[in-house]
Amino acid sequence: MKKDYPNIFKPITVNRTTFKNRVVMTPMGTNYGEPDGQMSYQHINYYRLRAKGGTGLIIVENANVDFPTGSNGTSQIRIDHDSFMPRLYKLTDTIHDEGGMVAIQINHAGASASSARTGVQPVSSSNVPSKDGGEEPRPLTKEEMEVIVKKYGEAAKRAVTAGFDAVEVHCGHSYLISQFLSPIYNKRTDEFGGSPENRARFGRMVLEEVRKQVGPFTPILCRISADEMLPGGNTLEDCLEYLQYFDEFVDVYNVSAGLNQSLQYQIDSNCYADGWRSYMAKAVKEKYGKPVITMGNIRSPKVANEILERGDADFIGIGRGLIADPDWVNKAEFGCEDDIRKCISCNIGCAGNRIGNNRPIRCTVNPAVLEGEEYRKLKVNKACNVVVIGGGTTGMEAACTAAEVGCSVFLIEKADHLGGLAVEISKFPDKNRLRDFPDYLERRMAKLHNLHTFLSTDATPEFVKSLNPDVIVNATGSLPLILPIPGLKENVNKEGGKVKTVLGVIDNLPNYPEDLTGKKAVIVGGGAVGLDVVEYFAPKGADTTVIEMMPAIGAGLDPITKVSIADLMKKYDVHQRPSTALQEVQPDCFVVKNPDGEIEEVPFDYGCICMGLKSNNPVLDMLNEEFGEDGAIEIMNIGDSKRQRRIIDGTEEGRNIIRVLEKRGFID
Repeated sequence: MKKDYPNIFKPITVNRTTFKNRVVMTPMGTNYGEPDGQMSYQHINYYRLRAKGGTGLIIVENANVDFPTGSNGTSQIRIDHDSFMPRLYKLTDTIHDEGGMVAIQINHAGASASSARTGVQPVSSSNVPSKDGGEEPRPLTKEEMEVIVKKYGEAAKRAVTAGFDAVEVHCGHSYLISQFLSPIYNKRTDEFGGSPENRARFGRMVLEEVRKQVGPFTPILCRISADEMLPGGNTLEDCLEYLQYFDEFVDVYNVSAGLNQSLQYQIDSNCYADGWRSYMAKAVKEKYGKPVITMGNIRSPKVANEILERGDADFIGIGRGLIADPDWVNKAEFGCEDDIRKCISCNIGCAGNRIGNNRPIRCTVNPAVLEGEEYRKLKVNKACNVVVIGGGTTGMEAACTAAEVGCSVFLIEKADHLGGLAVEISKFPDKNRLRDFPDYLERRMAKLHNLHTFLSTDATPEFVKSLNPDVIVNATGSLPLILPIPGLKENVNKEGGKVKTVLGVIDNLPNYPEDLTGKKAVIVGGGAVGLDVVEYFAPKGADTTVIEMMPAIGAGLDPITKVSIADLMKKYDVHQRPSTALQEVQPDCFVVKNPDGEIEEVPFDYGCICMGLKSNNPVLDMLNEEFGEDGAIEIMNIGDSKRQRRIIDGTEEGRNIIRVLEKRGFID
């Protein structure tokens, strides 16, 4: 409750503007904007839900100040023309109506723009791409810089006119100002390159112009990469030095970290501790005496309150956590902390969709990012029995959703616990946050008195029939794929053997020594599951090899995990063997065909088969035979039991039981 977290709910005044609490929704791209740069109405509703949920300050994602050169995406919002102001005013008015306050982040992408989208060569401080393999930009002239500075000022003035309570200038994360600040990108030899003062000169010009345009009392926030977390990049100490040239124009520092090449420190991987970056904010605060925002895997109100209590920061920034649960603040304030749907930092639906696939964001744990809890207003108009077979996250979401609209729900799980594969994978130390999702679902289930759970129970025809189902949901998940490769079945998961599936590795976790120096670990399969195993063995000192039959290892991973796993494999010298096919499994070696077509042996002390997962449908045929013949009973096959995918897909399909209930006439 509010009294339990007094530091979170203590108002704070910055430059004559008072914020009701210390929670800030940090800016994070959504791809919800219109193709022409306008805010869409669904976009406005997305932010409305977070304001309604109690967030003190919402910082709207980066808005382009200079189209097309400064564009950062196909649906990025724009603020470079007066025509965008009516829709922006609609946004601010909506958030104010919900009791929230709102800022907007203004930005120029610089070298992070793409000519494929803009039609022009990107610009930057010099000709260094913003990421490895990226497009070479053109260095800006001084005259061009002065024009861009004016555009920042014009954008800031529009923001204030449109009703924004504050303006944030993005000076980090490999965008244009960051490209001047960072010695990685800035190779200039004029007055805008070389010394910290020179590299800060362009950013100072922007901030000075923004202050001139918004006046003395509108808070100006400055987002920074306090530590670029790269060799040759700015360290925290370097940042503390160059901020002296910004400070007279800044009211609040939004202290982030990382560049494109160190993305896992900007959009945190799930292995980093809650609030791990707060020391950076503390250093900035102690040096300059200005309020600071910290962020970084902060999910728990307890952790947030402790950071504020220590004085590390004045505001708590939450981005992905408010995608996962727009009501995070209200739940913390009104004693419903157990109901918080915590982000698990999987980065699949948010960063993966937006950065990796140029799609609108989604969320693994929240299947209704845009709609919120609207479905709870629906109620069944007559008695409806729903039988869910399988107690993984997909089945649990389906069971909860059906019960929440009034169905009598019976969940049958063969194991003695709920959570399925999510619980198993969460046993890897670096994947422990994954456990938060099934734990949340269990708490949600426990509050539903019309939801009945049967553990250690087989879904026999007789038992299912006794429950008089109107709808049956098959959510029996998946199992490790065992291909017909010589020696595989004979050697895998045998007592005392060296060859295991990922589930065999997990079962054996208590038995692996902490120090595996001198041991060889070989993982067959370079997808997400195989790399989870690599992530376990390599830091323990094992000589680790990953074998993948496809040309690329880690294909299909979200960009954060890609960068993180690439960094890990480089750090621990993991041997990567793409385009290499498993031919035979022996008790202590894998026989493979290398890219040259040669057969060779790869010996191991620990061998792991991670060649994917396959749908597990032990009762589906029975269900169709017993209940599906006349179509009177709806049989849903969802999640991995339909097709092996990711948790995010199963969560959405579980929530979609609403559509089946509507189709069957149980909901008007």
